[in-house]
Amino acid sequence: MKESIQKLFWGDRVVWGVIIVLTFYSLLAVYSSTGTLAYLKMDGNTTYYLIRHGVFIAIGISIIFVTHLIPYRYYSRLSQLFLFLSIPLLLITLLLGTNINQASRWLTLPVLGLTIQISDFAKLALVMYLARTLSQKQTQIKSFKDAFRPLIIPVVLVSVLIMPANLSTALIVFATAVILMFIGRVPLKYLLSVIGIGIFILALFISISLVINKEGRITTWKNRIENYIDESSDGNFQVEQAKVAIATGGLVGKGPGKSTQRNFLPHPYSDFIFAIIIEEYGLVLGAIPLILAYLILLYRGGAIVQKANRTFPAFLGIGLSLLIVFQAFVNMAVAVNLFPVTGQTLPFVSMGGSSLLFTSIAFGIILSVSRGVEKDLISESEEITGEAAENETEQAI
Repeated sequence: MKESIQKLFWGDRVVWGVIIVLTFYSLLAVYSSTGTLAYLKMDGNTTYYLIRHGVFIAIGISIIFVTHLIPYRYYSRLSQLFLFLSIPLLLITLLLGTNINQASRWLTLPVLGLTIQISDFAKLALVMYLARTLSQKQTQIKSFKDAFRPLIIPVVLVSVLIMPANLSTALIVFATAVILMFIGRVPLKYLLSVIGIGIFILALFISISLVINKEGRITTWKNRIENYIDESSDGNFQVEQAKVAIATGGLVGKGPGKSTQRNFLPHPYSDFIFAIIIEEYGLVLGAIPLILAYLILLYRGGAIVQKANRTFPAFLGIGLSLLIVFQAFVNMAVAVNLFPVTGQTLPFVSMGGSSLLFTSIAFGIILSVSRGVEKDLISESEEITGEAAENETEQAI
């Protein structure tokens, strides 16, 4: 029985442990932080959002389980299809998407009425595509035409299409892509040039946006940066409430469900859930375990690279790990006022359907890679053992 369960959940057990830890914090924090929202929208039914989020978590874990059973080589083939779909979907979202807070980030599915943040799908597709292309171009990796150009065109295209509605996500995607290409041995001169091009495109976009539309999304970015620089600004309400939550939480916290700042802090269940976790569980039981969970995930992604005897699973595992961890640390950095407010959720912890589901797919693929790498190592070991046995037999004869 034990062996059959182990085979069913084959993969990196440490990553499974990280998922369990994040699930535990997610359910507790979302239940506590949605109390005010429940009184405003659900007539005080505080269990509504817990059940709703619990359903999404259950669906997410089911997705992780299914995707981790699929051999990683299939994701190489799917990456091209996903990227091909994501680019027109990003364009449609930008032009016709559901507009919330002056940003067209969501596509509303007809009939179902569900909204999906296409950038979550696009960044997953891009990392998968980069892993595939890097693995195929290793013998030509120093060639601009044959290797770098097929890599950089989709990176720039996806980042530019995400940028108008979600600058922070575009920067996370771009940074992840550059680091993954660095790991994939792309020459440093090419990477430095693309960073320069990226800065130029961003500056050009901001300049044009300020001239054409002075009340659009660019104004929101400008205000957030100004508020971050000027700590006395009236626009720092979110950050100030997060600071109060963190300060009152201290080392051990107020205790589960005893947050007071959830009543004042905007979006305590998504953008600022890390502050609520610290307020209730403190630095020792709240912040440090969560930070360690994401760092361990990144470490295990690096371990996959060391173990893998093929390039595609190595690039895929570390690329998706970087994507999740970058987003997590941006969210936490905003909560402690190291970064301006961005709107990034805490992966697999914050309440939200689209982000949680695509993070689940990423976790499932990471586990699929670790599962496949282990199988490859076992097969290779068995082949070596078999060859050694044959050699011994031949020598004996």
